[in-house]
Amino acid sequence: MKTLSRALVVPLLLLLGACGDEPAPTPAATGSVPPVASVPPSASGAPVGDPAARAAEVVARLSDEDLAGQVLMPYAYGSSATAVDPDNAKANQGLAGVDTPAEMITKYRLGGLILVGFTVDDPTSTTNPTTNVENPKQVRELTTGLQQAAAGLPATAPLMIGMDQEYGVVTRVADGVTMLPSAMAFGAARKPALTEAAWHAAGEELAAMGITVDFAPVADTLNTGGGGVIGSRSFGSDARVNAGQVAAAVRGLQSAGVAATLKHFPGHGHTTADSHSELPLIGQSRGAWETQDLPPFRSGIEAGAGLVMSGHLNLASVDKGVPATFSHKIMTEVLRGQLKFTGVAVTDAMNMAPAKKWPAGEAAVRALNAGNDMLLMPPDIGAARDGILAGLKTGSLKRERLTEAVTRILTLKFTTALTPQPDLAVVGSAAHQKAVAAADAAAVTILRGRCAGPLTTGPVSVTAPASREVARTNLIKALQAAGVPVQTSGGTVIHLAGYGDERVDLDDRAAITVMMDSPGLLAAATSPTLIATYSSSRLSMEALAAVIAGKAAAPGRSPIAVGKLPRTACAA
Repeated sequence: MKTLSRALVVPLLLLLGACGDEPAPTPAATGSVPPVASVPPSASGAPVGDPAARAAEVVARLSDEDLAGQVLMPYAYGSSATAVDPDNAKANQGLAGVDTPAEMITKYRLGGLILVGFTVDDPTSTTNPTTNVENPKQVRELTTGLQQAAAGLPATAPLMIGMDQEYGVVTRVADGVTMLPSAMAFGAARKPALTEAAWHAAGEELAAMGITVDFAPVADTLNTGGGGVIGSRSFGSDARVNAGQVAAAVRGLQSAGVAATLKHFPGHGHTTADSHSELPLIGQSRGAWETQDLPPFRSGIEAGAGLVMSGHLNLASVDKGVPATFSHKIMTEVLRGQLKFTGVAVTDAMNMAPAKKWPAGEAAVRALNAGNDMLLMPPDIGAARDGILAGLKTGSLKRERLTEAVTRILTLKFTTALTPQPDLAVVGSAAHQKAVAAADAAAVTILRGRCAGPLTTGPVSVTAPASREVARTNLIKALQAAGVPVQTSGGTVIHLAGYGDERVDLDDRAAITVMMDSPGLLAAATSPTLIATYSSSRLSMEALAAVIAGKAAAPGRSPIAVGKLPRTACAA
């Protein structure tokens, strides 16, 4: 496979620190890009294999303005780094007083940029007012331009380019990539080796597009019934099982050279409110929280996750009434002290309601003082930067705290920057499709109905709400390929439901009802056969078709309780 060192995208990177020791190969990493054999030492002679030493060297010569810029990770308008249309230029002027994303990087000496995508049915859409990702080729061209802009900054460090590519309902780039199922599908499959292999494939594709940080996996543990706002973004309701899944996802991503992010610390799964609009309460006792929420974060940290994202959450048993993002007790005493995390702590979006309780500058200082290192999506970039600089002058923000944050950020950048960048041809490759298809097949769960042989005979008709037309079409094609006759109407009805659907969206005529998201709605379905795929991707529909046709078993087990239904109707 043709490879391109990320250092060639940013020529100055060859003078920076290199990756640390390469991890031992895992089955999931088979076929991964080999590490760089040798890299010239830094100008000061700092050890090539010691990113932390290189980071300390750079931090020592940066100005206050450089340091303040390195902790900022906003979004920008426009699908190109340097050429945007008048509407996007106007939006960037309002956001940052510049026309293009590249100019934003230069003006504020940014340490990072998050790529965003808006879709109506995305639960995180309120913090993504625009879309600057379209397809892998466009994203690679955009990230290359962004890195070229960052190369001219005094820090001479690569840009941290992040994206919320969780898959499932939160997916930024869908066109042309290998679509993983939701986290809950991996929880249903209960096979960490499959999880690691699938996330390694995802990591290679993200790396090929120039993404250095994925804001995934979600480490939140749901309550038993899967209630709350996180849903299928979580692996499930069993903290111990989730811990193994989170660690596997971290290993998979990072073996491909993309830093993984555990979110939303200290845990969004036992909450009912949405932190985009209000401050959710984590109401468990300290002991219950440590048992029910902490294990996946702990395992992810032990697996080497590069980042942990702080949630705007009220952990009453530790620091009542204070959003975790702004809590020193949570972000420093618990995360650093109790869990021994040494990587980058990044805030959840600072343009969410609980973080906007204070002006942007004050919020930036409060988040840094709590223990965060990177500030994601500040609502006013200039005000956030100016607040940091003012804090340094008044002493409300100690320079030692800021340099500590930047040192961690640069260490992470230097650790990932020289991993060879895969050729764009890996995106959607047959090997990746095969790895992910195995996880999809292992996830299919029958909660009611028979488990052997074809699940229906004769022709079938596939129905679904209008918003599920892509999944319906993919299932029809997959059923036909599996030898199941499909007709427009009059056949045995197979009904699809998905994210956001309600009881009214079910079809009581259906012989088979399939839930392509968190399976709770199946508790209200009357069909004699109930199936969960936890995903509406093409590969999930192909796995479903194989089960319906009797060509494959349904080995999955629901990771959450679904009314009075069993977790699986099929013997394990």
